[in-house]
Amino acid sequence: MIASYVMLEVRRTLRDTGFAIGSVAVPVLMYLLFTNLGDDAGDWKTASMVGMAAYGALNAALSVGGGVAEDKSVGWLRQLRITPMTPRQVVVGRALTGSVVVLPAIAAVLAAGALVNGVRMDAWQWPAVAVVLWLGSLPFTLLGLGNGYRLTPQTTGVMNVACTMGLAIVGGLWFPAQLFPDWLRTVSGLTPTNRFAEVGRAVTEGTAPGFAAMAVITVWALLFGSYAAFSYRRSARTV
Repeated sequence: MIASYVMLEVRRTLRDTGFAIGSVAVPVLMYLLFTNLGDDAGDWKTASMVGMAAYGALNAALSVGGGVAEDKSVGWLRQLRITPMTPRQVVVGRALTGSVVVLPAIAAVLAAGALVNGVRMDAWQWPAVAVVLWLGSLPFTLLGLGNGYRLTPQTTGVMNVACTMGLAIVGGLWFPAQLFPDWLRTVSGLTPTNRFAEVGRAVTEGTAPGFAAMAVITVWALLFGSYAAFSYRRSARTV
């Protein structure tokens, strides 16, 4: 039952033109633009590749919340409650959907790095980077679900854009955090996006992710997971 539900939601998401543009095309175009405006070193092209792949995954993960908000407004969530699926299975199905739809965004940016920018890594590093970014996107899926269950479709869209832009910029996904003022660099190190990209970059450098990065991601995953659970329970009383 869950597998069928996930496949349904994945097909719905991937057929959405807005998703294809915002989560796949835009990160690729931004990556190619930011790395080909000047005489950039190969190290920056690799680091930016990871950052933009993380940005695409962030956008894709949050977009799941937009779908939840729309389903809530049209009564689809009420229809799901009369099916054999339990509320927990519905939430798990949505989370699994988020884990699937982030893959095209990650794959597209990595392909642009390899085929257009000539990024070179060992054969094992390409799938390793993809897997690390895939797993690390879970907190953002939970944040998207929390927004979708808690807010109206219009407010969810605005909130998702604000979260995407804020987390991407402050987290250093677009530009190196090393260029930030000291105070902003400190704030950046506490964001899940900064540590998310740091884990991916560690793989490209052939090193293990740091303990601090994993700890920050875990804490944010717990916070966003609690937010998603609270939002779902609140929506269950009103939908």
